[in-house]
Amino acid sequence: MGPIRKLRERGFLERRRYEAVVFLLLSGLFFGYLGHEMGMANLLNTLMRTAHDLLMNTVLFILGITVLTGALGKLMIEFGVVRLLELLLAPLMRPLFRLPGVASLAGLMTFFSDNPAIISLSNDKHFNRFFKKRELLSLTNFGTAFGMGLIVLAFMSSLGFFRGAMIGLAGALAGAVVSTRLMQYLLRGLPEGNDEVSEKEGDIEKVRFVSKGPVFQRFLNAVLDGGKSGVDLGLSIIPGVLVISTFIMVVTFSVNDPAIGYQGLAYEGVPLLPRIAGYFSGVFEFLFGFEHPELIAFPVTSLGAVGAALSMVKAFVIQGIAGTNEIAVFTAMGMCWSGYLSTHTAMLDTLGYRSLTSKALFAHTVGGVVAGIMAHLIYLLVSYWGL
Repeated sequence: MGPIRKLRERGFLERRRYEAVVFLLLSGLFFGYLGHEMGMANLLNTLMRTAHDLLMNTVLFILGITVLTGALGKLMIEFGVVRLLELLLAPLMRPLFRLPGVASLAGLMTFFSDNPAIISLSNDKHFNRFFKKRELLSLTNFGTAFGMGLIVLAFMSSLGFFRGAMIGLAGALAGAVVSTRLMQYLLRGLPEGNDEVSEKEGDIEKVRFVSKGPVFQRFLNAVLDGGKSGVDLGLSIIPGVLVISTFIMVVTFSVNDPAIGYQGLAYEGVPLLPRIAGYFSGVFEFLFGFEHPELIAFPVTSLGAVGAALSMVKAFVIQGIAGTNEIAVFTAMGMCWSGYLSTHTAMLDTLGYRSLTSKALFAHTVGGVVAGIMAHLIYLLVSYWGL
């Protein structure tokens, strides 16, 4: 075993050296090009000022929303509103998603919190016994289609686009249907084995939220605990917003004043992403109604972190390139994707089916695109009828 282990370690070290060379080469080309276009001092100033402005004017704003929505979500769980919604939505689960009624709980939990809620639920034996294997594996696609939904809707509505946010919610629902059922189709050859559940499928009476104590104490605990979870969620999105959004913006926006040139101001950059998207502008306009290629930055960022993507919306609105249609598409794709790349991997790994990650990601990618398309079509229909 000694020589084999040494060979493995040597191969590992060689791969790491190659990775280091490739990383230095690519990052050198990337920053070298940006520095050449903007000036290295301006580039560094722009990165720092953009990150600072995002922290002060976007992250803290989102943090306030997550605290309020966290408290509201906890109150709705504590006093049975989620339970009532679960009962009302349960009859729709089988016709729309081919899932047992109890699956509605997964969508509600991720809607009121974030995607990680689906991981803890899917790993709960008391919960997942209502699912056949194929249904349980498709649950990650269903649940993550509504991740951070309440936060996204609240954020878009706070910008004055309540109608666009509601249209986006309808689009996200369509995307969830496509993603979930496509995942089930891709798993059609998966044997059920001995993992088939009890015939009491959809027996949602088995899933309960137990609350004890005086009403006022429960109210106070729910508000404080929910607010604290909102703080944790708000803080957790800071790295994504500051790192991902800063670099996406620096390759999305252009010089602030062409007559003066680069000044190292926040939100300046070299519009590489719009140039690339410009080659497909006709496709994006046809599918999503995007008239400006810069807008593609939102769905691209949503793949990794919807919180980071939200930080771009204000800039788009201020520039006048985002209206109700764009907000509807952003809401639909932001909710449906909401950083699913990490959630799907974690959940399937927890269930012991890591090998199916590529199928889950493919199905959810298609679902997110469908969500954006449906949001655009619904907006056109609503506008046509003057609603």
